[in-house]
Amino acid sequence: MLKIIKTEEEYEIALEKAYSFMQEDIVLGSEQADELELLTLLIEYYEESHYPVLPPTPIEAIKFRLEQLGKTPTELSKIFGARSRQSEILSGKRKLSLSMIRKLHEVLNIPAESLIGVY
Repeated sequence: MLKIIKTEEEYEIALEKAYSFMQEDIVLGSEQADELELLTLLIEYYEESHYPVLPPTPIEAIKFRLEQLGKTPTELSKIFGARSRQSEILSGKRKLSLSMIRKLHEVLNIPAESLIGVY
């Protein structure tokens, strides 16, 4: 019987059970498929409440996006128009202005909510 996962031990047991279900050929709409879906929801709920994933800081978001695109931090100089701004931003000495956030969003396609977060 499925129930809310409250302990780390119950969480581990649920993970093992979900893994064993995934090793079988489960037919969509079957009782096993429904049980796996419910078990997955219970696992997700436990993980969200016990292992929250914090959003990246604006600097982390910029560095991650540059890495994804295969670009170097010097690319920011082209976006901001000054090399000194790029180093000040990446070192945390300078916060992003609204116009910088707009440019980063437009040019690098970084979500604006990632750029307005807490440093």
